[in-house]
Amino acid sequence: MRKILISSVAIVMSLLVCMTVRGEKKVVFLNGPLSHGYMQHEHRAGALILARGLIESGLPVSVQIIGPGWPEDLTPIEEADVLVVYCTGGGSHLLNSNTELLNKMMKLGAGLICIHYAVEVPQGEPGNNFLNWLGGYFETFWSVNPHWVADFKEFPDHPVAEGLKPFSIRDEWYYHMRFPEGMKGVTPILSALPPRETLNRPDGPHSGNQHVRKAVLEDKLPQHVGWAFQREDGGRGFGFTGGHNHWNWAHPEFRKTLLNAIVWCAGLEVPAGGVPSNPVTFQELLRNQDEPTNLNWQREPWTMEKVQSTVEEWNKLEPALK
Repeated sequence: MRKILISSVAIVMSLLVCMTVRGEKKVVFLNGPLSHGYMQHEHRAGALILARGLIESGLPVSVQIIGPGWPEDLTPIEEADVLVVYCTGGGSHLLNSNTELLNKMMKLGAGLICIHYAVEVPQGEPGNNFLNWLGGYFETFWSVNPHWVADFKEFPDHPVAEGLKPFSIRDEWYYHMRFPEGMKGVTPILSALPPRETLNRPDGPHSGNQHVRKAVLEDKLPQHVGWAFQREDGGRGFGFTGGHNHWNWAHPEFRKTLLNAIVWCAGLEVPAGGVPSNPVTFQELLRNQDEPTNLNWQREPWTMEKVQSTVEEWNKLEPALK
């Protein structure tokens, strides 16, 4: 069995929660409370990894992390140039009861990014808001949420895709999103054709319908799981359906996609080659999670040993910043 080591001296990444690095654009991460258990939907821990990448990039940004949950002090959200939301979605989404503030922010040109479950909101007013703010959302009885290996081979000529290299990665990639008519304002960034087995489950609010089966099984249409949105008011949005597996933040292309999107949605220029960041080690992944470290954790087909070996292989793909 592969030996798993935990450093006796933890790097206190949680300091980022109360630390703001002064800069030209303010990035605010709004994270949700405990959701799916260890190594899954790690909102705060994932936000800390992305925040560290932004700070180390040297780009003119300030970073603040708030939550879990909607804050009493709205000042950070009101002042955000881009709000990055990583939380439980559906009827429990943090933005459902705060649409007045979000509408105001969007009209002023603020950017919005939603990660994984945070792309799902109820149909009706919440869904329509997401079409206007984010350019798409997970709609029940239309979209689906299987776990599968997405193979991303090609990318568009867009700042969010800057520097991305082809990669394959397993996650709970939601797909068959509800997009605006004619994909107006939307540029797909990550697209792949899901395998047939993603539609083996009975039809349900999250598992299948005649429309998605036709699109994938008959028409063979690649499904967009990461998209950039240019709003008519000048603001920008980005939807990203991955982010269930916490260790995927260690993959350099997976992480770069979000870092590029944050910088673009903040109104900054994405640097040539994409936003640089240091590798995310296995030890860093174990820190700051909502539940105590569990070295015996496993979820088929994953074990902690497999996670560690996979992350170590990914780290070889990405040199440390000088």
